[in-house]
Amino acid sequence: MKYYEITGELRLPRVIMGCMRISQMEYRELENLVMTAVENGVNHFDHADFYGNFQSEVRFGEVLANNPSLRDRIILQSKCGIRTTGFYDSSYEHIVNSVNNSLKKMNTDHLDCLLIHRPDALADVDEMARAFEDLEKSGKVQWFGVSNHNPLQIQVLQQAVKQPLLFNQMQLSIMHTPMIDQGINVNTRFEGAVDRDNGTLEYCKLKGIVLQTWSPFQYGFIEGAFLDNPEFPEINQVMDRVAEQYGISKTALAIAWLVRIPAKMQVIAGTTKPSRLLDIIRGAEVELARPDWYEIYRAAGNRLP
Repeated sequence: MKYYEITGELRLPRVIMGCMRISQMEYRELENLVMTAVENGVNHFDHADFYGNFQSEVRFGEVLANNPSLRDRIILQSKCGIRTTGFYDSSYEHIVNSVNNSLKKMNTDHLDCLLIHRPDALADVDEMARAFEDLEKSGKVQWFGVSNHNPLQIQVLQQAVKQPLLFNQMQLSIMHTPMIDQGINVNTRFEGAVDRDNGTLEYCKLKGIVLQTWSPFQYGFIEGAFLDNPEFPEINQVMDRVAEQYGISKTALAIAWLVRIPAKMQVIAGTTKPSRLLDIIRGAEVELARPDWYEIYRAAGNRLP
């Protein structure tokens, strides 16, 4: 597994194990999935407080409780800020309470990483800074970041908090590329030229922020998987041929396409199947040739100026 050197204390694998869907797994299956990830270099686990109807962290905590030596081998990350009653909440009380609840559920005394899940229109960045400061001083959180934030939103928060914002979790896949499109279509009137995120990809490159990409196999706004989907014959035909050329599956190819982008890019693997996780890991090791990357981009319905 290839890693990104972030700080002297933090090395991140190209693949993150996403834990959104683990709440319904049988314990032995879940333990096997976690161990398969760690044994193959995927030591970074992504949670959110409400995943699995607030039970995914509980289930992961069962694995940690039964494997106490595992905690020192992994990077444990969670997110907060989405209230299931239909609003966002970045208040001091919610951030701190969410972290405390996550720690209790996962049987640990600290999170390695905490991300603010969505931009909160009512966020008070000074209040958020106080929460970050208290969580860091208490040893409950070591590193901080955001999710689904654009560059200006990150800058506004960063000027208030003293901790560097090291992560931004964003949707990105072969069939969902607004972060890429705008940069390619500069000075055109093509649909791809619309600036939907204020240059998030370039900003994260500039600031050394790690992009954690979610829904790597989805099209639209998590409308469904595009792999082997009869609604998308062209992209699947091209991917069939290119995957055969590299001796990998289309699943692995979709991952290879993402990590070929020259940025600190981590792909979130939300699978519950060890065999599919190994396939995703394989994809993260493959380096696509430039013509192949662009052929896949065009086959997804994109045009070049």
